[in-house]
Amino acid sequence: MKKVLSILALVTTLGLGFTGNVLAEDAPAADAATTEVVATPDAVAPVEAATPEVATAPEAAPAEAAAPEVAPTVDKGDTTWMMISTILVVLMVPGLALFYGGLVRSKNMLSVLMQVFVVFSLVSVLWAVYGYSLAFGSGAGPIIGDFGKLFLAGVTSDSLSDTFTAGVKIPEYVFIAFQCIFAGLTATLIVGSFAERIKFSAVLLFSAIWFTLSYIPIAHMVWGAGGYLLGQGALDFAGGTVVHINAAVAGLVGAYMVGKRIGYGKEALTPHNLTLTMLGAALLWVGWFGFNAGSNLEATGGAGLALVNTLFATAAAVLAWSIGEAFTKGKASMLGAASGAVAGLVAITPACGSVGPMGGIVIGFAGGFLCLWGVTGLKKLLGADDSLDVFGVHGVGGIVGALLTGVFTAPSLGGTGKPDFSIASQVIVQGEGVIITIIWSAIAAFIAYKIADLIVGLRVSEEAEREGLDTTSHGERAYNI
Repeated sequence: MKKVLSILALVTTLGLGFTGNVLAEDAPAADAATTEVVATPDAVAPVEAATPEVATAPEAAPAEAAAPEVAPTVDKGDTTWMMISTILVVLMVPGLALFYGGLVRSKNMLSVLMQVFVVFSLVSVLWAVYGYSLAFGSGAGPIIGDFGKLFLAGVTSDSLSDTFTAGVKIPEYVFIAFQCIFAGLTATLIVGSFAERIKFSAVLLFSAIWFTLSYIPIAHMVWGAGGYLLGQGALDFAGGTVVHINAAVAGLVGAYMVGKRIGYGKEALTPHNLTLTMLGAALLWVGWFGFNAGSNLEATGGAGLALVNTLFATAAAVLAWSIGEAFTKGKASMLGAASGAVAGLVAITPACGSVGPMGGIVIGFAGGFLCLWGVTGLKKLLGADDSLDVFGVHGVGGIVGALLTGVFTAPSLGGTGKPDFSIASQVIVQGEGVIITIIWSAIAAFIAYKIADLIVGLRVSEEAEREGLDTTSHGERAYNI
């Protein structure tokens, strides 16, 4: 009961908590010691570390005091690995665009590509202006950071960010860029829910508002210094709650608020080019190695664990989805295999750094089977026209992965948890994170859609929708036939 009350109390602070923390004065720089963003494979408690700053020689200490700490150093291998991981994650942007582009009708393909590309660019700029500061700033509030690094103030080529090894650092610019891609990709995932009938201006306005109201607070709560869920011990190695559940709920709300496509349920609204979809899925799988293994922040065995889980769990999900289709529909489809791959990638994301390979395979199988149900049975129950099944794959997969992380992190099941790890306790904490993310994202998304609707309107005209958004919104055609 205390957990339920805690969750309800936290949700009601959406406005007050956000405003209070933003307006709070920054702590004096001289005393700046904070809890760094730590999602270690084997830890549920934050690790105390210095705020990212230029490495300097330690000051002289009194004779009776302990020996001064070793000055932090930049590891060139870790820095190189993180730059490569960042580039791999950027590859997921065209991967997602092609995956979505092949699933819509040909008259709307360019509109989806455009929405993904421009939304990612918009959020990237907002990340530099205020997103990084509010998500990972020095403020230790449970919901939000502060404006101490607004416009990346104080960040230079000498600024450092922590890794998971004491005293080993990477350039803060590299960390900023890596986290920026996560933010941009999360917003682009939502595009698939309302594809083929929303105004381009509405997409951009909604994305900016939702990024501010939902992505930043959830990212801070899960990964930021002093974040509420981080303090509770929630495990989310690479973004099961922050990225996938967060985006999926916003997409589902959008599917309801924008409304169903003309002809939905009455005529076939089939994908126009599954070859593009398969290519997009393959690019996503490749980029996801940077997404998951890069979240280790170091080129160590932890990155290797995340990498191998990303490989095996995804392969298991492809098999699971194909088997499920063969039994339920009589045939296994290429679209199903591609969707299964994405489902497996989503499900293993929160667990990839803390579960063993066998646990990862189980999570992949579970994600494949349950996401197949998510885009069939659950979709019918919800009654929403989630055009490209964002909630069925990213929502269901994210929830499955988040909860099973609490199970397979147990050392007795091959995970990296401590000897006193409690499955029951951890699953409760994971469930709390899932519930908070669902409620928070839903409220933030509703507000963002309402504002966009009032200012520019959400939906294109019936005539524009029938003609296709490629020509009516962008004056182009994908195929000149």
